[in-house]
Amino acid sequence: MVQVENAHEIVLVVDFGAQYAQLIARRVREARVYSEIVPNNISVDELSRRAPKAIILSGGPKSVHTEGAPTIDPDIYELGIPILGICYGSQLIAQQLGGTVDRSGHGEYGRTEIHLTNYPSQLLPEDVTQGDPVWMSHFDAITQPPEGFNVTASTNDAPAALIENPDRQLYGVQYHPEVAHTPHGQQLLERFLIEVAGCHADWTMTNVIEESVNAIRQQVGQGKAICGLSGGVDSAVAAALVHKAIGAQLVCVFVDTGLMRLGEGDQVVETFQRTQGIELIHERASDVFFEALQGVTDPEDKRKIIGEKFIRIFEQAQGGITDAHFLVQGTLYPDVIESGTEEAAKIKSHHNVGGLPEDMEFELVEPLRNLFKDEVRAVGTELGLPDEIIWRQPFPGPGLGVRIIGEVTPDAVSVLQHADAIVREEISRSGLEREIWQAFAVLADIRSV
Repeated sequence: MVQVENAHEIVLVVDFGAQYAQLIARRVREARVYSEIVPNNISVDELSRRAPKAIILSGGPKSVHTEGAPTIDPDIYELGIPILGICYGSQLIAQQLGGTVDRSGHGEYGRTEIHLTNYPSQLLPEDVTQGDPVWMSHFDAITQPPEGFNVTASTNDAPAALIENPDRQLYGVQYHPEVAHTPHGQQLLERFLIEVAGCHADWTMTNVIEESVNAIRQQVGQGKAICGLSGGVDSAVAAALVHKAIGAQLVCVFVDTGLMRLGEGDQVVETFQRTQGIELIHERASDVFFEALQGVTDPEDKRKIIGEKFIRIFEQAQGGITDAHFLVQGTLYPDVIESGTEEAAKIKSHHNVGGLPEDMEFELVEPLRNLFKDEVRAVGTELGLPDEIIWRQPFPGPGLGVRIIGEVTPDAVSVLQHADAIVREEISRSGLEREIWQAFAVLADIRSV
């Protein structure tokens, strides 16, 4: 797969576990600065080679005092790159540079009031006042900052809630600016990114589309690509983006697994033919999937079986496009992180990242693999996809197969499809489609009750 060097400034978020890093990376991107997540065992040489405008050390679930707790090479503080530590990251900075991190005995969790000190802060917005709320989640606390650091804010149980060393461009914040519960949090991050690190905040979805189109053309050339439409947002946007890049060189295959939501198969085919004008092959293959899933109850086994069947049907569906050598997939950045980052909390494997057959006959085209879901929606809107596709709720690649606890049968799928339709109809009636991130029905294995 062709890798095109990102033309934008980059901020690296060092991952210390529990998915804190993902939210931080998203908030950085909301400030129109491109970010990527890296593991905490990244070498100083690699950090220097990537030349980030700034580095952010994420929070994490462990204590800096715990044996085997994640750490980072302290030589990063000598690179001259602005660094911000958040929660665990702040404590790690303090510990590694000679400060003191003590166990307070009770910690702080949830809403806490901030107290400003007499030192001027480069990070706090000017309208932050005494007693403003911040969101805490810590047991340890910095009691003595390293030499050269000023304490610019505290809380009742965090004597050094915000520490700053402008001369070395090193900063630490004990609370979580990345969460909505800290009202000034996004402003704090943006002050660090723009005023301290000098980022230009010029990363937009328009730029993403332009760069992706160029990368796709460079990778595919005059070849042909095949894209599997799953009915979800990700594959739809990936198909639209690749179609913008190579036009008629793309053929989409919609594999009707029998595991879609009620009526969704016909809707996907009609919508794509009406709005995009993309050549579309509709493969009705529910019998193949139900036969392969007979007797299978383990969710991971279901994912792998469904993923492999997808690929095999793609291979069979080539038909008159036997010269298609590229497979388009809607892999997203969280898929990549969860499947490959050591410290990330792995929720599940992804058949579009780690479950592909080793003898797969296609080269992958993954134009969304650096994007989060909200960014994918923005790209889709920019490409002109209709709201009925863009704002469809997230749906797993294996479909209802992993929302059935127990064996997947046609009867079980039918029951779940109708139950899920009721859930979605109620959400629609309430007008909360865009407020409720994800809601769905799950079918329990009633035989075990």
